[in-house]
Amino acid sequence: MNPKEHFFKVEYIPLLQQLSDNEVGLWGVLTPQGMIEHMTDAFGNGYGRIKLSLQTPEAILPKMRDFVLSEKPFKENTKNALMSETPAPLRHNSITEAILELEKDIKAFISFYKSNPDHKEMNPFFGELNYDEQLHLLHKHATHHLKQFNLV
Repeated sequence: MNPKEHFFKVEYIPLLQQLSDNEVGLWGVLTPQGMIEHMTDAFGNGYGRIKLSLQTPEAILPKMRDFVLSEKPFKENTKNALMSETPAPLRHNSITEAILELEKDIKAFISFYKSNPDHKEMNPFFGELNYDEQLHLLHKHATHHLKQFNLV
């Protein structure tokens, strides 16, 4: 099994379950629950449950793809052009409910690509990505937020 797939199947959710609602990230405006809901949306985009159009100009897309497929981490306070400075309203009544939704979407993401191994899905910043590329991006993204909340 791909080590990043293993991470999401086995390690990621227990790390998130260590968070409490009142923790404050080392940077950014997201609450722990807001970050979890944000990651659910990232997985949703990764397999097409959430469709987003490309935001990156074609001229710089190769440079963006090189970065996302590298081992370089996202910088603290990396801005997401699709997010406002004010966090989105929370969708769930608790962090536990948010984690359950994320866990369900991770399983849906993996299952989708097992059934559609050649599928490529549009990422708004990095262009069309296949399963391994999406997995790499999502792992980089998850690690970024785990660092934000001092979980790794």
